[in-house]
Amino acid sequence: MAFVQLAEGDLHYQLEGPVDAPVLVLSNSLGTNLRMWDIQIPAFTEHFRVLRYDTRGHGKSLVTEGPYRIEQLGRDVLALLDALQIPRAHFCGLSMGGLIGQWLGINAGERLQRLVVCNTAAKIGTPEVWNPRIETVLRDGPDAMVALRDASIARWFTPDFAAANPHQAKLITDMLAATSPQGYAANCAAVRDADLRGALASIQVPTLVIAGSEDAVTPPAGGHFIQQQVKGAEYAEFYAAHLSNVQAGAAFSDRVIKFLLCR
Repeated sequence: MAFVQLAEGDLHYQLEGPVDAPVLVLSNSLGTNLRMWDIQIPAFTEHFRVLRYDTRGHGKSLVTEGPYRIEQLGRDVLALLDALQIPRAHFCGLSMGGLIGQWLGINAGERLQRLVVCNTAAKIGTPEVWNPRIETVLRDGPDAMVALRDASIARWFTPDFAAANPHQAKLITDMLAATSPQGYAANCAAVRDADLRGALASIQVPTLVIAGSEDAVTPPAGGHFIQQQVKGAEYAEFYAAHLSNVQAGAAFSDRVIKFLLCR
């Protein structure tokens, strides 16, 4: 296992692929970890040096006192790039990872080559959605995480996919049950408080927005809004719920690779 030491603790990461290839950073969704990208790794590492990491509060990375902020999570990415001496990279983030990607595009565009934001929005949900979840998780701890896991299948995958791929769905949703309640709640607050709608037009890097047609968490309308605000942004939509990278699989990977390799 590899870690970068931040001021408050260690950030867990994996680096795979040809050492001389362009770097592609992968950022996980709320309640998962870097292994949510496993299905993409064989295809992505044919073309890129893939750097995936556990967002603060997830997986094997540091868990610090919340609430967190999207800026804080974005600066963790910059610290990771600095520690590994990577001046510029492609970035692909899903859901919360997509919010982090938007923040980087707005505030640190010089560090990005191309940006992919998936199943996300410039503002996700409302305090009325997030606050009860935060309160429940902090009160009930691991029991709440198990309950969230059991409810997440319907949000993260369409019923037909979950029924046809129970093992794959379980591998992903088990990540949620294993997530630190403190870290999860702190990241919920970061998502709750993020509103990047007024700043999207400042993104100058080439951008691809991906949505899932059946995504009730971040519906396609949020992706269309990002595309409309970011000059020249491309848009792709797959038959999928919230985790389109898992459900669309190879089609998702191929679309991302095509965009990142475009000259």
